[in-house]
Amino acid sequence: MNIKKLYLPILLSVTLAIGLLLGSFLNFPAEKRGMIGSSNKSKLNKLIDFIDSEYIDDVNTDSIVDLTVNSILEKLDPHSVYIAKNEMEQVAQSMKGDFVGIGVNFYMYKDSVAVIKPIPGGPSEKAGIKAGDRILFAGKDKLFGRKLPNDSLFSKLKGKEGSQVALTVFRKSENKKFNINLTRDVVPIKSVDASILVGKSTGYIKINRFAETTYDEFHAALVNLKKQGAKSLIIDLRDNGGGYLEMAVEIADDLLPDNRIIVKTKNKKNREDITKATKGGIFEEGPLYVLINENSASASEILAGAIQDNDRGTIVGRRSFGKGLVQREMPLGDGSAVRLTVARYYTPSGRSIQRSYADGGEKYFSDFEKRYESGELYSADSIKVADTLKFKTVKGRIVYGGGGIIPDLFVPQEGKHGDEQLAMIMQSGVVSYFVFEQLDKERTQFKGLPSSLVSEKVNSTDKYFTAFDTYLKKNGLVFNLAKHKDRVKRYLAAEFVRQLLNDKEYYTLLLREDNMVKAVLASPQPSVK
Repeated sequence: MNIKKLYLPILLSVTLAIGLLLGSFLNFPAEKRGMIGSSNKSKLNKLIDFIDSEYIDDVNTDSIVDLTVNSILEKLDPHSVYIAKNEMEQVAQSMKGDFVGIGVNFYMYKDSVAVIKPIPGGPSEKAGIKAGDRILFAGKDKLFGRKLPNDSLFSKLKGKEGSQVALTVFRKSENKKFNINLTRDVVPIKSVDASILVGKSTGYIKINRFAETTYDEFHAALVNLKKQGAKSLIIDLRDNGGGYLEMAVEIADDLLPDNRIIVKTKNKKNREDITKATKGGIFEEGPLYVLINENSASASEILAGAIQDNDRGTIVGRRSFGKGLVQREMPLGDGSAVRLTVARYYTPSGRSIQRSYADGGEKYFSDFEKRYESGELYSADSIKVADTLKFKTVKGRIVYGGGGIIPDLFVPQEGKHGDEQLAMIMQSGVVSYFVFEQLDKERTQFKGLPSSLVSEKVNSTDKYFTAFDTYLKKNGLVFNLAKHKDRVKRYLAAEFVRQLLNDKEYYTLLLREDNMVKAVLASPQPSVK
């Protein structure tokens, strides 16, 4: 595996892929009408047919159509996108919140399907598959030594609910090979990563996206935290690129008093729809904090904007992405679809927080670079606001439109100017793969240890830090890790804990030194209504 090739897309995706995330749209049914005028449609059809029948070389006309559709959408806005047929299943699956399969987190390690961890409660865990196992065969299909792409692997491991697959598994820790007959089942894809107490009475909920199941997950998490004694609440929307607007609205409804405006939308005909909170929210009172950063977009900004404009809580972190466009999905009849911008949304005070895209998509998605160069990630004074776009909250506070939600309490990015790449890599898949490979060599040494001892084992020595430094350099990623030793060790220890135990222990460990969470816990705790 070439980790340098793996990492570069991860690095770029932080700023380039927000607009192509798996949601950020109102899911209205498509209207039954053509996309373009009949004469132009005929012109395109004639051209495609002419190429197909007469062009001297064989041409995949489907790819030409895809290029045509993409070219049209690129002329509109950065968030009107085409989703090809081969991408639709993954997109739909993520937004639905589950899939049918065997339920494992895996990656190709030395040409073998290595199980990083079975998904809790999934078919593989129930069948006895463990972290570190290699899946050699799925039925008669050989999975090792073939450098199979992920889509091919997925197709062999997924299937219909209730269908069976015979797996041949090698367990390295016991040096044995065995067979398992496994029944595929529905496997949830969580949108709430963690819900824990980070103080005696402060609940914390991390939401990674807004999918079909997000409100139900959030509601259950909040009910549980209240039972544990939570009197104040932190909602973490950092790096949450959006999803279904309805889910953000339902969560806001649980937090806002009756009849408060949550969001406004306006379409091409300037029709305004206003969505308001209803009675009976389960956390309408009590201190509330919403964490955002430069990658919090769309539905995340709807929720943050609703809380800020209604003076219901404190927005903590850095300026959000700035996406205020609403998309509708229209199937194109061949398994592909278009997500077309059909409206703009506005926060309760009337703010549009959509950034300008007048200079084109490339510059639009490279906004992170501008924030980096201006120093905005490290200083609130570097945030540029438009004095002409002033709005007032319910209590009369001044807030600004024109490019993202500006936090009430600014918290700079960890580290110093120039450390951004380290921050990205410590939260990327590279750390996960490195830790897996370390555990693959010494898993028995960690067996049965609680999170505190796992963390101590990793932090008490430079062994894993040095090995990680070597691992990065071996794969062409050169950083000066020495000045960040404590930080690197913290992330490594947390990943060891996640793979050996669970996500809850992972977040419990990381959040102890999380600057935004620390800022919340150190701030006065007023009863915000």
